[in-house]
Amino acid sequence: MVQTLQASRLNLYDVKAKFHIRQGQNDRFFTLLLQDAPALSDLEKQILDRTKQQYLYLAERPLLEVTVKMVTLSPLLSLAGFYEPPFYTTLEESIEVVSQDGAETVRGQIDVLVLQNTIWVVVIEAKSIQYDVMMALPQALTYMISSPQRSPEIDSKKDLFGMITNGREFRFIKLNSEVELTYTLSKVFSLSETENHLYDVLQILKAIAQIILEDS
Repeated sequence: MVQTLQASRLNLYDVKAKFHIRQGQNDRFFTLLLQDAPALSDLEKQILDRTKQQYLYLAERPLLEVTVKMVTLSPLLSLAGFYEPPFYTTLEESIEVVSQDGAETVRGQIDVLVLQNTIWVVVIEAKSIQYDVMMALPQALTYMISSPQRSPEIDSKKDLFGMITNGREFRFIKLNSEVELTYTLSKVFSLSETENHLYDVLQILKAIAQIILEDS
């Protein structure tokens, strides 16, 4: 009998064991994306500066996940072009993925999913400010593993991208299955720093969008 599990209850050890995924050596992928990214416009910087100020004000009180999405994610997704064709952004998308041995089915809901046709551009898992950003990693990896992009009918060799956030901190994920299922992480971009790391987050999101458009 196949056992059904909720993705939100899995820890990182569970995900690695059930789906035979490992963390790769830190590569310079996201660092290189930033180095090659075009500069942001003055208007984009003004919007992101205001977004940071609004977040820091609201973060003086407990923030729910839905508030994180409204305050920080929505401006980033808009500026990255994910609310415009050919992309489509949806919330609370249901997924189901079977473990490597076929004994368990994991179900869950992706917080934010950006698509281009049937290809998942980026999976975003958000937690409230009370949680460390890495608390979102097991769920994000589970959702990325379930992507239809990994289907043999499409192309399982292309990288998949994800982002985890608690509103204050952001971290990107790259999933590769060319040889074995492997993920790598970007550095942490934090709004606790003096400089506005939302600039970096937006530049990476724009770069990911460009990669997907060039590959499509």
